[in-house]
Amino acid sequence: MEGIVVRRVIPSDNSCLFNAVGYVMDHDKLKAPQLRQVIAATVASDPAKYSEAFLGKPNEEYCAWILDSDKWGGAIELSILAEHYGREIAAYDIQNTRCDLYGQEMRYSERVMLIYDGLHYDALASSPFEGAPEEFDQTIFSVQPDRTIGSVEGIALNFIKEQQRKRSFTDTSNFTLRCGVCQIGVKGQKEAVDHARATGHANFQEYR
Repeated sequence: MEGIVVRRVIPSDNSCLFNAVGYVMDHDKLKAPQLRQVIAATVASDPAKYSEAFLGKPNEEYCAWILDSDKWGGAIELSILAEHYGREIAAYDIQNTRCDLYGQEMRYSERVMLIYDGLHYDALASSPFEGAPEEFDQTIFSVQPDRTIGSVEGIALNFIKEQQRKRSFTDTSNFTLRCGVCQIGVKGQKEAVDHARATGHANFQEYR
């Protein structure tokens, strides 16, 4: 389908990665609890592969952690979900216009696309025209013999570059956050992580 690429905004509720994947895979923005269960079950079933060295925490502890709706997902979770659905997941990073492709080594025949702004994941879809309703979205694309998804890949990359020009990303080393629990201000991802570790608070809002 030759159309435009659109960014479908997913709510910022710490489950954006899972709900973005739910939307591009199943047109469902409320799949986070189910997909967290999938990840926990996958990790628990293979403690040798999903070791403490790989996960950054013990297997059992990670499984409890990922089921918590306040915890964010990242590369580990995307690679597991790519395998779960049997499709590649392309995650475009606005800040550096890089595309991280999950499931690539499995040579799946289909691909979906996400967009990442440094903190938050949204879904990418191909739409027939600006303002078309979401039911017209195409989110699953066939991978061609050259391992691209044809013309939509170029359209997607141009869209990412446009988002970068608009600075539609969060500079995670310099952004300012306020802790939603104790209202203290922190600067950058490192300070936010340090504060979360020290206090157990995980509810941050960006402010400028």
